[in-house]
Amino acid sequence: MKKILFTLAASVVILAACNQRNSSNTEGIDTNSNSTAVTEVDSANAPIAKFQNETHDFGKIKQGEKVNFEYKFTNTGKSPLVITNATASCGCTVPEWPKTPVKPGESGAIKVTFDSANKNGLQDKLITVTANTVPAQTVVHLVGEVVTK
Repeated sequence: MKKILFTLAASVVILAACNQRNSSNTEGIDTNSNSTAVTEVDSANAPIAKFQNETHDFGKIKQGEKVNFEYKFTNTGKSPLVITNATASCGCTVPEWPKTPVKPGESGAIKVTFDSANKNGLQDKLITVTANTVPAQTVVHLVGEVVTK
């Protein structure tokens, strides 16, 4: 009986949470707060981050070495590109991205540093770039092999 009541209560909470409205725009930035607001852009006028390479193979490196790479891109869209975040699939990979808008026709880069300490074998690190593009996320890969010393 307790299990049924718990399941019923959990279902009510989940359904209630699904019905709440989100006060932020489609980019996930709250336009009612004091933070820099990003205006919504329809897909026809949205910025487009066109990467030169979506995958970089750093080859074979010795354990403990660091790899640096820049994922260069151009905004081929019709409005300014605003990157709000870039996250890696592992704490061993640190991305840095432009904090200012990239105007249409201009270029930028996501700088990535991979630290191979305590890593061994084939590596495929995902870097998820979140921006005001459609879709909002783009994934680039950093791949290679770490060999023991």
